[in-house]
Amino acid sequence: MSRKPSVLFVCVHNAGRSQMAAAFLTTLSRGAIEVRSAGSQPADKVNPAAVEAMAEVGIDMSAEIPKVLTTEAVKESDVVITMGCGDECPYFPGKRYEDWVLEDPAGKGVESVRPIRDDIKGRVEALIASLVPAN
Repeated sequence: MSRKPSVLFVCVHNAGRSQMAAAFLTTLSRGAIEVRSAGSQPADKVNPAAVEAMAEVGIDMSAEIPKVLTTEAVKESDVVITMGCGDECPYFPGKRYEDWVLEDPAGKGVESVRPIRDDIKGRVEALIASLVPAN
């Protein structure tokens, strides 16, 4: 692949799961993958418990804001990973789609968000391995 692969993480509010996944992918891929995240119905702000849980592992998401899902974002992405957005995600043939079934961290405290964060990290590590050849 001559250009960087691109990944779009989509959930309903773009406030927890998709934000954590994007932050992990940005950090762990060290710039080898273009990263986007969006929501079909974006929240006003990122989940504070998700921000706190990510800070515990050295990733600062405090400046992130939920973004609205656009058709262009889907078109421009090689891989689209959905997290509970159902039929609201646009579909384009030829894209790689994955649906990650993850508990929604909305309304939960940091203790409940940590296992979700750790699950996402493992999935992101596997995603990187599938997109970036080992050196």
